[in-house]
Amino acid sequence: MMVALMVTSCGDDFLDRTPKHGYVAGNYYSTDDAVIKALEPLYNYAWSGYNERGIVGMGSFRANDAWSPYLQGEFARFTITGLTTEIVNAWSSIYMVVSMANQVINDMDTYTTSDVSEAVKNQARGEAMLMRGTAYFYLLRGWGEVVLYEDNVDITSRPVRPLATEESVLKFIVRDFERAAELLPERGANFHPSRYVAKALLAKALLAQSGWNKGQRDEATLNRVVSLCDEVINCGQYKLLDNYENLFRPQFNDNEETLLAMRWADPLLGEYASSNNLISDLAWSDVTDVNCWGGSLHASVDMINYYNEEPADSFRLRGTFFTPGRYYSYIWSEKGGYTYKTNWMQCKKGVVGTKADCDGHLAQQASPLNTYIMRLADVYLIKAEALLGNSSSTTDARALAAFNATRLRAKLPPKSSFTFEDLIRERRIEFCMEYCNWYDMVTWYRWKPQYMLDFFNYKQHRAFMLNSGDVLLNEDHTLSYRCVFPGTNNWYFFDNEGHCYWSDCLRASESDNTVVKTAKQGYTYNLDSLANARGADYAPIVLSEANIFMPYPEADVIQNPYFNQPPQEYEFSKE
Repeated sequence: MMVALMVTSCGDDFLDRTPKHGYVAGNYYSTDDAVIKALEPLYNYAWSGYNERGIVGMGSFRANDAWSPYLQGEFARFTITGLTTEIVNAWSSIYMVVSMANQVINDMDTYTTSDVSEAVKNQARGEAMLMRGTAYFYLLRGWGEVVLYEDNVDITSRPVRPLATEESVLKFIVRDFERAAELLPERGANFHPSRYVAKALLAKALLAQSGWNKGQRDEATLNRVVSLCDEVINCGQYKLLDNYENLFRPQFNDNEETLLAMRWADPLLGEYASSNNLISDLAWSDVTDVNCWGGSLHASVDMINYYNEEPADSFRLRGTFFTPGRYYSYIWSEKGGYTYKTNWMQCKKGVVGTKADCDGHLAQQASPLNTYIMRLADVYLIKAEALLGNSSSTTDARALAAFNATRLRAKLPPKSSFTFEDLIRERRIEFCMEYCNWYDMVTWYRWKPQYMLDFFNYKQHRAFMLNSGDVLLNEDHTLSYRCVFPGTNNWYFFDNEGHCYWSDCLRASESDNTVVKTAKQGYTYNLDSLANARGADYAPIVLSEANIFMPYPEADVIQNPYFNQPPQEYEFSKE
């Protein structure tokens, strides 16, 4: 937090200095264009420390979308501490968004000249509140109780202050999104958000608030969520992109489905702190011509099981993970395309190919791809979830239309009913490896704690390793896989005769994939039983109230005694 405050605080001493280019707050905000330009860091630079690496572990590995023992494995194993580098960087980065947003709001009231239009000042205030609310929404679902502040100078002079209750943080978020919806223009311009973006995020925050620590979702709030979703869907400015795969190609940045995204600097500008450097952890030499060290990240057992339940869901699968034999015309396009020849399932989202595939706009640690914060698909599924409400299942026509929107885009048949478990499955597939699934799971946990603990501990399989050669494509387009025992690099599951257990059949040995026994012949596969049979060798990952939320950075805990005390209600200003 203090890093963020030191960067963005504009106290008297800071303003008295003569900056390199002659700009200070007192003379910068003299035109509409200058004000709009000042908003740009809210969409890249401020988020850099979070996006640099922590975003993957926090948003996707904890959800068990995928994992790697070599890349933030402690997030998947829930062994992070307050000294984990990615935790410290993400915390400071998200609070930098808060501080920058606060400064914009303050500057609009203090430093703009008469040449700046009221409409642009309102737009700036609206965007700042939108991004501040978004930052706190990440903080709430990541850490729970956090410090709220709206005045940078005040918190710089008085940084030791209590944590706010989760309910206060949610109220703060809702208030920011409501104000943003009032201040933002009807239509956004030059990639800046419209008021409907704020309404979409407001719907998501209200959905969380409707059941947060209540056990039963509030019906009036759910009705409001549905109305907000309808406004966004029917405003005529956004629509689902027809080709799911194109959502993750740089040529389709700022597409019609994008509501809000981190918009990174052009890699050719060499602005490291404002660039999307995730490419280095996601890609590897086989799929790009820039120096990358990723490739160890692979699909989780959970996700493979989901895809096997509905093999026809191939468009979303090919857009999310590489699978054996899959061809991509737009990767290594100058050489006729790329065929994935490995029997594995490495991550596809975020892998944009070569420099030529990106029209030259690719560099080491700098991808041109935006990072989604919210897209329209989320709004459809928020509406479906709100209409499902507290019911175990629904056949409501409006709910089905919303739920089936993403399925129809994926070229799948519509459902005639759906349950809450179906909704979880649909969201996990639609947003897999977009660094957001864990945050939705935390929202559900705060509404249905025991349900979600059972889901985490009895329906998910965490930290089972897949190596190159551990995935095979079957004739019916399902995927056969075998797992390496958690905590080892070379131990598979074998029967007493040395036959190797695969997900759908027993094969001759570790090196001989000849099928010995199939499911039709009575073969069964129970990963939990196989793992538990190892006894003391196997320590399952257990989730509880103690580790759902992440630990605070150690330095903050040491410097602020309030971090070890009960939270307090936030005192909202009377306006």
